Amino acid sequence: MTARVPAVLAGAAIAAQILYPLVHGGVRDVVTVFVVVLLAAASITHAAVTRGGRWAVGLVVVTAGLGLVSEVAGTATGFPYGCYDYSVDRLGPALAGVPLVVPFAWTAGFYPVWCVASALARGPHRRAVRVALTTVGVVGWDLYLDPQMVADGQWRWCVTDAGLPGVEHIPLTNYAGWFVVATVMAVAVDRIDRRFGRGTRHRDGVPIGLFLWTWLGSALAHSVFLDAPELRYSAVYGWCAMGILGVPLLVSLLRPGVRRPGARDTHPHA
Repeated sequence: MTARVPAVLAGAAIAAQILYPLVHGGVRDVVTVFVVVLLAAASITHAAVTRGGRWAVGLVVVTAGLGLVSEVAGTATGFPYGCYDYSVDRLGPALAGVPLVVPFAWTAGFYPVWCVASALARGPHRRAVRVALTTVGVVGWDLYLDPQMVADGQWRWCVTDAGLPGVEHIPLTNYAGWFVVATVMAVAVDRIDRRFGRGTRHRDGVPIGLFLWTWLGSALAHSVFLDAPELRYSAVYGWCAMGILGVPLLVSLLRPGVRRPGARDTHPHA
């Protein structure tokens, strides 16, 4: 597989996201599916190119697999996220009330955050720090994702007055569930990395670029280009939470003389 494939897929995903605010109705639903598929494909192919096929398969099994299980359980029982249901007629085929594209959104959101957390984590407790940063970053991504998709009618919550100021219609149980599931995913991928990792840092420019695009682009889109007033609040929440990784990432990228995250070196990956 050529190393250019992930970059092409990432570029196509960004183009689809730029298109998203400009379309409505069924066309927007199609664009939503394309965004998820392209982002997931960019993440999976990049993982395969840089970390190997077994690592990439493990990533999909953990993120999409556990994501699907948690979503099926969530829609059926309300655990671990709270009571909600999908508009299953809008995002393609579904299993047990969960559109099959949804589990791959977990892959698409998780992998760029994982790569940034890997670049930032240092010291003797690097693995624990990476797991913690990944969890925070993934939950931060959902602070953008959930308000945007609820505003678009892709799913709805049973409880509509138990959330953060400005987005009360998304209960805090949702973010608690994301925290738990993201932590389990991060620990599992850490084990995969320990077993199948190639022992070096990787050229992670594509996932790092996707992380920066998601962090900064989503804040701009929620503030300016999307209509729902609650998205002005999610712009702040998502920017602050993802910024826990994003700010030190930008500092490391902009500071002269500092090794750039994602650059290949000979230090142990573990």
